[in-house]
Amino acid sequence: MPKPESFPIDKIYVPVKRKKALKPELVQEIAESILEIGRQAPIVVRPDEDRFVLVEGLHRLEACKALGEKTIVGLVSAELAHQKTLLPHSAEAEAERDKMARLKKLRLEKEAAEKLALASKAVIETGSAELLRKSPEKGNQNNLKAMPNQLNRTTSASTPKTLSEWLTQQKRDGGRY
Repeated sequence: MPKPESFPIDKIYVPVKRKKALKPELVQEIAESILEIGRQAPIVVRPDEDRFVLVEGLHRLEACKALGEKTIVGLVSAELAHQKTLLPHSAEAEAERDKMARLKKLRLEKEAAEKLALASKAVIETGSAELLRKSPEKGNQNNLKAMPNQLNRTTSASTPKTLSEWLTQQKRDGGRY
C-alpha cells in the first residue's frame, strides 16, 4: 500500500468528465469539515508525465483549493488508479447484468401466469359449453356439477318469451322466483 504524500495542487489535473460532477454545496461542506477536524482521507492520483491526474477526491481537492491550500495529501499508485478505474465498471456491469436477469425472470413469470390464467379460463368456458351441449338422455340431470338453471332449461319444453310465461313455467317446474 503506498504511503500518503504531499502534492502541489497546481500540478494535479482534473479530467473534464470529473469536473462536470462537481457539486459546490458538497465542496462547501467538506471545506467546513476540514476547518473543524482536519483532512481525514487522502485523494488518489496517478502519475502522467510531468503532472498528476486525479483519480478520486475531486470535492476534497476543490475544498482545499477554496481554503487557499497550496498542497494536498494524496496517494499515488498506478496499480490503485488502474484498479479503481476497472473495478467500478466491472462491478457496475455485473450489477446491471444481475438486474437485467431479475427483470427477465419477473417478466417470464408474469407471462407464464397470464398464459395459465387464459388457459384456465378457456378450460372453464369449454367445460361450460360442453355441459350446455349435453342432452338430458346423456345424464345431464344427474350431473351434480350442472347448474340448476341449466337443468331447468333442459327439462322445459321451450324458453319463455314473456314474464308471465316464465312465472307459469317456474310454478309448473316447482322453481322459486
